[in-house]
Amino acid sequence: MSDICFETHTQLATPQANTSDILLMDRVLTHGPQALIWQGTQGIVVPRTYGRNPHFEATQHALASAGWPIEVRQSGGGVVPQGPGVWNLSLSWRQYGKPFDLAQAAYPFICRILQQALERCGIPSSPQAVDGSFCDGRFNLAVGNDPYQKIVGTAQVWRLAPPPLRFADQPRQPGDPTGWHVGLVHAVILMDINEKALTLKTNLVEQLLHQPRRYQADKICSLARLGLGPTDFLQALQQVLSQLSPPHDQGWP
Repeated sequence: MSDICFETHTQLATPQANTSDILLMDRVLTHGPQALIWQGTQGIVVPRTYGRNPHFEATQHALASAGWPIEVRQSGGGVVPQGPGVWNLSLSWRQYGKPFDLAQAAYPFICRILQQALERCGIPSSPQAVDGSFCDGRFNLAVGNDPYQKIVGTAQVWRLAPPPLRFADQPRQPGDPTGWHVGLVHAVILMDINEKALTLKTNLVEQLLHQPRRYQADKICSLARLGLGPTDFLQALQQVLSQLSPPHDQGWP
């Protein structure tokens, strides 16, 4: 195992701003790979594409009046509720390569971390699309076996970054997407939620945006419903992170 590990922070006692993990991308440049286990404030987070909907401003106002403000995040995906019972794992590191290639490797990486933590708690899971769940994608983590239920969703964003000092003199060809990037790879974990209530909120967002997609409460499941408590899961997740060699300042041919 490499002597480089994630610098891990846990912020579960006090709700954090729902887009605050983007700050990890700056901290990486001076402190190395970062991991943050956190809980956000009650609200809805959507990707930038939702902000281009002509009904977005009215939807923001309606949800904010109901105590569910909408914020826009930098990563992709779909509608994601935040608040009590919803945990997040955010990872950030700097790596050399093309954004598409880095993203293709990052999804299995964060899934393996969470799978290992869940396995330590006796819960098998698999990367799996779950049609009908909010913010669906093939790198959800799901339990069950046809029907599957989503317990974790993932998203990520990558941006160009300055190289580490030891690589500062390496040239980069104009127009070449290969270069140094910092990634923010994020997982939303359904720790202890009311599946019906959260699904109603995500459906309300789509309804007010005049979008046809609708989600189903029975397509998601909280870890609490599977008998897993927050203390045991947090301990397992912290142990996995402490024993992990993250991607970091690597990949130069």
